[in-house]
Amino acid sequence: MTQPHAAHVTPDSQDAAGAPAGPDGQVGQAGPDQGTTPAHVPPAELRAALATRLGGAARAWLDQALDEAAAHPGTHGPISVWELRLAEAGRRCGPAHADAARVLVLHAAQADTDALTRVYTQGTADERRAVLHALPHLVPGPDALPLVEDALRTNDTRLVAAALGPYAARHLDPHQWRHAVLKCLFTGVPVDSVADLARRARGDDELARMLADYAAERTAADRTVPEDLHRVLALTESGRPASGTADPHGKES
Repeated sequence: MTQPHAAHVTPDSQDAAGAPAGPDGQVGQAGPDQGTTPAHVPPAELRAALATRLGGAARAWLDQALDEAAAHPGTHGPISVWELRLAEAGRRCGPAHADAARVLVLHAAQADTDALTRVYTQGTADERRAVLHALPHLVPGPDALPLVEDALRTNDTRLVAAALGPYAARHLDPHQWRHAVLKCLFTGVPVDSVADLARRARGDDELARMLADYAAERTAADRTVPEDLHRVLALTESGRPASGTADPHGKES
C-alpha cells in the first residue's frame, strides 16, 4: 500500500509552551509525546500557557472569542459565532497555537457531541484535529467514538495521531485499538502519539501476535521493520499475566 508522508513542520514553529511544535500541533515539546497535545492539558493550564506565548493582539482576540463562546454556548442559528472563531484561529493565533486556541473555544462553548460532530463533519482538517483534541475535555462517555473511527480511516497522519489521544485510550475497544496501533506503523505515525500505550499493550498476546505477523511480512518482502514495532512488542511482554489468567483486553483481532 502507498504510505502517506507525515505532515511537514517548519523548524521555526513554536507551540503554546514555547518549544518547537511537533507534527501534531504539540503543546510542550518537539515530538508527539504523551502529555504534550491539547488533549492532555487541562483547559485552564492550556489557556495559561497560551497567555504567555501569544502577542497582545492574538491574546485579545482569544479572550474575546472565549467570552463570546461562554456567553453563547451551544447552537444558535445555522452557525454559532464560536464556530466562526474556529475558522479564524490559525490566522489570529498562528499555526503553532491554533490547535490549542480551537480546543479552548470548543471548551468555552460547552460543545456537546452533536456540535462537535457538526464541526468535525463540516470543518477543515485543522478543525477536525481540534475536535479530536477536545474530546477528552468535553465528552465523558463513548458517544463521540464515530469521530475517532472516522479519523482512523483516513490517510491524514495528523488526524490519526490526534485521534489516538486520551479519549481513544478510554473508549476504543481492544479490536479497534490494536488495529489503530497497526495503522500507526503502516502510516509512519510515531507510537508516542498513542495515549496510554504502555498500559493497554501490557500483556496483550493478541497485539503481540499481530505485530509479529506484520514484522514477518516486512522481513519476507525485504523491507525494514519499523523501530516502533519493536518498542510496542516489548511493551506487550511486560506484565504478562500468569498462565491461566484471562487477558484483560480480550482475544479478538
